[in-house]
Amino acid sequence: MIAYFIIACEIAFWVFVAAGLSVRYMLGKKRLGLALLVATPIIDVLLLIATVMDLHSGATASMVHGIAAIYIGVSIAFGHQMIAWADRYFQYWFKGGESPRKSKPYGRDHARNERMGWIRHLLAWSIGSALLYIMIWWIGDPARTEVFSGLIRVWALVLGVDFLISFSYSLWPKREPAK
Repeated sequence: MIAYFIIACEIAFWVFVAAGLSVRYMLGKKRLGLALLVATPIIDVLLLIATVMDLHSGATASMVHGIAAIYIGVSIAFGHQMIAWADRYFQYWFKGGESPRKSKPYGRDHARNERMGWIRHLLAWSIGSALLYIMIWWIGDPARTEVFSGLIRVWALVLGVDFLISFSYSLWPKREPAK
């Protein structure tokens, strides 16, 4: 049951983003649009509450429970950036705003963008892992939360690979293609 709720929360997040931006730009109702956008973190909180309640009722932690924590970490670290990206495209499509397709950065600018992306990834990992560790501690039964420890390790490995790739651009900057 929790798996369906997590999927519903993920869908609801994007439905509220799309609805908020649509109401804001297509109907011109900025306050209502903002209210819909502000609802997205509330969806994350509902997701966390449902996960904790399911575990508290005796469920063994599964990948689905762990994905809820990961989703919350990613939403907090990247949510504003994702909504800003969607906002730029909505402005462009419906208000004739500036094209959101900026020229691709190269050299130091590209390296800085990659490092900042990794820092956001580190924040997402920190938040998601903290939530997983809190749930491991709270449940107090390593047999029921074994999957959480595995998720933290795998995500740490992904974070390490992302670090190597992101920071490699500081040593070997991406060059602009010859014209």
